[in-house]
Amino acid sequence: MPSLNIMSESEKQSEQSMAFLRWFRVVVVLCIIGWLAFSVYQNVVNKEAEHPFKLGLDLAGGSHLVYEADVSGIDPLEVPELMNVLRDVIERRVNIFGVSEPIVQVESSSFVTEEQIERLVVELPGVTDVSEAVAEIGRTPLLEFKLYDEELAVKQETLQNLSSLTESSSSSGAIIGNVKIDGEEIKEEILPFSDTGLTGRYLETAKLEFAGSQSGQLSNEPLVSVRFTEEGGDLFAEITREHVGEQLGIFLDGELLSAPVINEAITGGTAIISGSFTPDEARDLAQNLSFGALPVPIELQSTQTVGASLGSEVLEKGIEAGLFGFGLVLLFMVVWYRLPGLVAGLALFSYLVIMLTLFQLVPVTLTAAGLAGFVLSLGMAVDANVLVFERMKEEYKSGIGSRESARAGFSRAWSAIRDGNITSLLSAIILFWFGTSMVKGFALVFGMGIVVSMLSALVITRTFLIALPDVKKTNESVMSFLLGNGLNK
Repeated sequence: MPSLNIMSESEKQSEQSMAFLRWFRVVVVLCIIGWLAFSVYQNVVNKEAEHPFKLGLDLAGGSHLVYEADVSGIDPLEVPELMNVLRDVIERRVNIFGVSEPIVQVESSSFVTEEQIERLVVELPGVTDVSEAVAEIGRTPLLEFKLYDEELAVKQETLQNLSSLTESSSSSGAIIGNVKIDGEEIKEEILPFSDTGLTGRYLETAKLEFAGSQSGQLSNEPLVSVRFTEEGGDLFAEITREHVGEQLGIFLDGELLSAPVINEAITGGTAIISGSFTPDEARDLAQNLSFGALPVPIELQSTQTVGASLGSEVLEKGIEAGLFGFGLVLLFMVVWYRLPGLVAGLALFSYLVIMLTLFQLVPVTLTAAGLAGFVLSLGMAVDANVLVFERMKEEYKSGIGSRESARAGFSRAWSAIRDGNITSLLSAIILFWFGTSMVKGFALVFGMGIVVSMLSALVITRTFLIALPDVKKTNESVMSFLLGNGLNK
């Protein structure tokens, strides 16, 4: 008999230890959620917060610019790299203008389209007057080095002769139709230069210099000295080595500046641009090239401006929708699932806090589409809780204690929770991969919500449920009623 008493005492101590651990986990979770909620609140009320919310164009107001890049003469394998370089260049130039939180993204047309179109989307939140920025972006120079082409020169000479013949025939009353060379209709003047692949993409720096009398240039003539990257320097050396005695045309925005003859291979990665510049023109050109010469030409396709008042109204309506949705979900969970529903509401609040924290730390640029994804994920965040509670209800009605019912509910619902969330997550990934910038904002927030909702259901809800007193449905007590569900007992 004494041994039985000792065993009973050890079981009691073990149960006390387990109870302490259960409530210790609850306290830790509550402290973490409370600290995160306080941090979010501080970042909202403090205008100089270290991690503020980043609002997108449609919430903060601003301008949306869409440029189309001309990649027709570029190897398709090089297009992605060039578009990334273009994005970096434009982003660097926009930052120089002092625009707050610019967003520069590359978009490609769908693979099902016949013609591949590359676009550059520039969003300037908080800036409604962007005429100067648009002008500066448009003035970003396209620097190209091209070799003189004899065949193209012959075509140009032929075109000039035919043009002269056309003019003389028109004066005599005769009419000559469309002019074709090698079966191609000639509509504009042909520049007798061919591409070398050496463009501003390989440019490292550019600076203003003045030529000395010994350099072959006019004394004190303003020049622009450009230095290429290591890769660009190697390409420049190769071009000059293989084409000694030929002319190398230097083009800026499609206009020929100069066409010096290559006397010898030029190593070291440095070239000189001369074009009868004034000192101010050469200085501006060097500055523009240093800020970033475009690797491919771009053309502004569309501009949209969202007023600040309209953006704030969209944000206000989105917050109202989120609070209304949260209230309805919480009301349903408490009315139908009682105490577990209240626990689910606490887990849902934890979900909100964690998501808002991620929005600040990642940081996520919140757009109207992203806000819609957040509100949608708010309703889906309780799906896992509903599955668990339904499984738990079946176990609880069979006479098993509430704590074991909760464990069994999580165990039996896990496969359904896992499969459902994986399919939703795959949908979010596909939308993010193939969607435009607006769709990507929705997909990113939606995907984050799926992951965080699983965390809140499988960790936070479980921690709170397991910590509740262990009762059975047959017990006639308030706790047994609160752990049931439905509108009746």
